[in-house]
Amino acid sequence: MEAVVDQLEQGLQDSLEHQAFRPLGLATGRTMEPLYAALVSRLSNWPTGRLTRLRQRWLSFNLDEYVGLAPEHPSSFSSFMGHHLVRPLGLNPAQVLLPDGAAADPHAAADRFAAEIHIAGGIGSQLLGLGSNGHVGFNEPPCGPDERCRVVRLSPATRSQNASSFQGSPALVPEEAITLGLHEILAAKELHLIVTGAPKAGILRKALDLDGDPEVPASWLRRHPKLWLWVDDAAWVEGGACTQNDYQ
Repeated sequence: MEAVVDQLEQGLQDSLEHQAFRPLGLATGRTMEPLYAALVSRLSNWPTGRLTRLRQRWLSFNLDEYVGLAPEHPSSFSSFMGHHLVRPLGLNPAQVLLPDGAAADPHAAADRFAAEIHIAGGIGSQLLGLGSNGHVGFNEPPCGPDERCRVVRLSPATRSQNASSFQGSPALVPEEAITLGLHEILAAKELHLIVTGAPKAGILRKALDLDGDPEVPASWLRRHPKLWLWVDDAAWVEGGACTQNDYQ
């Protein structure tokens, strides 16, 4: 994770020095927990003045949120961000934005969220994890590159994968979520796909072998001009003929 944090920290420093801060695109999940811990540790050691400027200029947009969960729900992604980033780094929660999963009209909430990103000038660096079925964000297969921010129905595989946050029961995982689409993700200035653990090796191999396949949504990322791939040894065991340097 230190290599990813090196890259993110340098990007934040450069944006402050050039007064060109672009919103960050953030993600949640177990893969992101050690990354946020390392990032908080690194940024907390910044000189006071620089850290204050970062807090003042911070703006980020999360990929997704469950439909039907209020921000204060302990299993919401809003709560995840508060626990792992907002409070440890002393950020203003109003500058760490997520889709409104508790909205009476989640479809309208998805449209509003996409509009907010557009008004902010789009995403600079977008963090991404990789789902066991090849999704990024909650873009479940099949999914093409033109899909926009919307309400999606979560697959049984995804609900099972996320059950640990819901007392281990897939049945308690909400059936729907609001997610940024591949359209917004691919519009980011740069993408950082972070993949860890042996269970992700097979789907990572598929994502890298395919050049845009709706059945493996992450495969569309290969078409982005600035994709960084950060993979641990366990996930890379089936990396095939490709090398990590091909994607950094």
